[in-house]
Amino acid sequence: MEAGGKMERDGLVRSLKGWRMWLVVEKGNLVVSKGITMVACCLLQGVAVLLRKWKDWDWFVNLSASDYPLMPQDDILHIFSYLPRDLNFLEHTTNIGWKEHQRARPIVIDPGLYHSKKSGVFWAKEKRSMPASFKLFMGSSWVVLTRPFLEFCIWGWDNLPRTLLMYYTNFLASSEGYFHTVLCNHKDYQNTTVNHDMHFIKWDNPPKQYPVNLTIQHFPEMVESGAPFGHSFAKDDPVLDKIDVELLGRTRPLGRSVQNSVFGNTDAIRPSMSSKRLEKLVSNLLSTENFRPKQCK
Repeated sequence: MEAGGKMERDGLVRSLKGWRMWLVVEKGNLVVSKGITMVACCLLQGVAVLLRKWKDWDWFVNLSASDYPLMPQDDILHIFSYLPRDLNFLEHTTNIGWKEHQRARPIVIDPGLYHSKKSGVFWAKEKRSMPASFKLFMGSSWVVLTRPFLEFCIWGWDNLPRTLLMYYTNFLASSEGYFHTVLCNHKDYQNTTVNHDMHFIKWDNPPKQYPVNLTIQHFPEMVESGAPFGHSFAKDDPVLDKIDVELLGRTRPLGRSVQNSVFGNTDAIRPSMSSKRLEKLVSNLLSTENFRPKQCK
């Protein structure tokens, strides 16, 4: 969590100030969102690069092209600087309900591992039983994970991360369960989880496959949530300009003329009053009634 750069979402380019070690996958053509390539290529490979090349980072935050910040990065860095460095933020539950039959039991093959052209996952006719040696946990694909935990997943000084990576190779939507299951099945990490993915997401009722695109009508809820990121946004939706001006402190919609602006000392953290929103959210998540009771069960 920390590099300078830009974020591109469906052709919409908006710059982000001062994120250090901002790793962007420019061409993810072979990544299949419902397959293991989402975890293996984008997350684990990205983390491996960070571990080899940089040492000064504490959390890894994965963002998709449909995400957008809801507060300045200085506000996020300010609040996270006060937190214990062993906290992993991810939504998780072992009460998987319908996902047992639609996620866990089917066997799929991710063509991104074998083919040079992108296609959907292949379905096997067979079904598999639920695992007996570990408990399945599922949740959101968005995570904020600590460096020590990710070192464990990459370098793995016991077999759990490798065993689960092999299991999730043929798992539908593996990004919704791999890290959750590793964390919650290991005694060193199962008490480090905060049950929130740091995103504001709106679902239909009943929920559909994908969340609704956020618009101006959702703006008050976004602000009230205190979440540092929102998901998902349509290309060029007016709410993005409203977020830029009212939440990110940008005086005009960002275009080419602003992308290359010099922002001064990127090491200096200057939080705004909006950091209080994230502080309130984190305080609530770490409260006595929410923190321990909502950890891995």
